[in-house]
Amino acid sequence: MIWENSLDRKPAETVRIAASYSTDAAEALTDIARQLDGARASFILLFVPSTLDLDGLAAAMPQALPGAVVYGCTTAGQITSRGYESETLLALAFPREHFRVASKLFSPVAPVSIAEVVSQTETMVERFRITPGRKRLALMFSDGLSKQEDLIAAALEAGLRDIPVFGGSAGDGLAFERTFVLHGGKFHTNAALLLLIETNLTYKGLGFDHFQPTDKRMVVTRAVPEERLVLEINGSPAASEYARLVGVPLDSLSPIVFAENPVLVHNRNIYHVRAIQQIHGESGLTFLSAIDDGLLLTLGSGKEIIRTLDHSLTVQDDRGDEPDFILGFDCYLRKLEIEHKGLCDEASRHFRKHRVVGFNTYGEQHLGVHVNQTFVGVAFFPPRGEMLP
Repeated sequence: MIWENSLDRKPAETVRIAASYSTDAAEALTDIARQLDGARASFILLFVPSTLDLDGLAAAMPQALPGAVVYGCTTAGQITSRGYESETLLALAFPREHFRVASKLFSPVAPVSIAEVVSQTETMVERFRITPGRKRLALMFSDGLSKQEDLIAAALEAGLRDIPVFGGSAGDGLAFERTFVLHGGKFHTNAALLLLIETNLTYKGLGFDHFQPTDKRMVVTRAVPEERLVLEINGSPAASEYARLVGVPLDSLSPIVFAENPVLVHNRNIYHVRAIQQIHGESGLTFLSAIDDGLLLTLGSGKEIIRTLDHSLTVQDDRGDEPDFILGFDCYLRKLEIEHKGLCDEASRHFRKHRVVGFNTYGEQHLGVHVNQTFVGVAFFPPRGEMLP
C-alpha cells in the first residue's frame, strides 16, 4: 500500500530527502548531490550502508557537495521514504530557514573523560546561544562498538541540562567489526558526534519498545563491566542460564533468540532493554549496554510489534497536526525480529504512513539513557510561519 501522505507522495516541507542505490561511492554521492541541488541546507545528515567504500565516499565529498556541512554515520540499515532498506545511501538536508547547528566531535571515547565531555558540552551550549522564541535539541551519533555510549549519553545530558538529546549508535551491517561517525569530511572510529540544533519548528521526542517484564529474574554474579561481558548469571555460566530461562537448548541461542527474548533493567519506574549481542567464548554473553556485577535483570516478553509501532508513531502537535517527518533511530535487533517474522513489508508501510526516515542502530540514546531494542525519534511538525535568518 502506498499511503497518500507518504514522503514519496507528499514531500516534506522542512527537510529534503535523497537516496542512492549505487554501489560505487563516488557515483552514489553524485546522485545524492543531484537530488539535493538547490536545498540551501544548514547541514546534511548522511547515513551510510556497510557496503559502501568509506575512503571513496570521503574523497568524493568535496567535489560532489562543495561547501556543504555534512555529518552522519555508518549504519546497520536505513529507513528511507520506501521503508526498511539495507544498501542505500540516505541523505537528509536540513534547510537554513528552519535549522541552525553547531557540532562537537569527541575523540577518542575509549577511554572517555566524563568531566571533559561535560565541560566541553557546557561550553558549546553557552556559545550557541538560543534565539528567543525558538527551540533547541541535540543529536548524538557514536561509535557503536566503543562500549562507551552509556557514559557519553549521561555526560551529554549533564552538560546539555534542559536540552533533550536523542540519537543512535553507528552500525556496521551485522558484521560488528568497525563503526564510524562522519565529521569534517572524515570518518572517525572510537568517536562520538554531538549536534546542537536550533529550530523554529515544533518537535516531539519519541522512545518506545514492545516488551513487557515476565516473572523470570536473574542476577549478574560475574561480569567484566568495561567489556560489557557477563560470565555468570545466578551463579551459573551466563549463556547456559539464559538458555534455561528462555527454554531453549544452549546450542540454539542466536541473534533471533536474543532479539525475541531480551533482558530488561528497571530504572526510574521504566523497564529498559539491555540487549545481548552475542555469545562470548563458550559461556559468556556480550551485551550492547552497560552491565555490572549484582545487576538485577528481568526476562522480557514481546507485545505485538507492528501494532505497537503504529500506535507509538501516531503523534500530533498541540494544533492537532501530524508530523512533517519523523527522524528515526531504530535498533537493528528490532529489524532482525521483524524480518524473522516476515513483517518487513508491513513495518515499511507504517514507516511510510508516519513519514519516518532514519537508520538502524547498534543502540539508541534517549534523554540521557543508552538503550537497546528501542525506536527513538524526533517528530518535526509543519512550520508556523516564522523562518530562521
